[in-house]
Amino acid sequence: MTKQFVKTRFTQTLLLLSSVILLNSCATILGGRRTAYQVTKPQPGTPQREVRVVALVADLLIFWPAAVVDFATGAIYRPIPRKQYAAYQDMKSR
Repeated sequence: MTKQFVKTRFTQTLLLLSSVILLNSCATILGGRRTAYQVTKPQPGTPQREVRVVALVADLLIFWPAAVVDFATGAIYRPIPRKQYAAYQDMKSR
């Protein structure tokens, strides 16, 4: 095998593994559009965000690094409940 072939094969394998890791997140793929509530870290003294339990369990069973991606992107958190939306908008405008 030539050096060029080995280098090309290594690059292809690295890209494939990166794609599998980044795109294999249940909440990122199936969770829909992320809201500002999901992405924004809660302020001290405010309630913590709820985690989508089904997506977390699926991430852990299928491919555990996917849970890291979901937490990093904020997709693992549930969207804001409708009843809390007005309070969240008031807090955000301060």
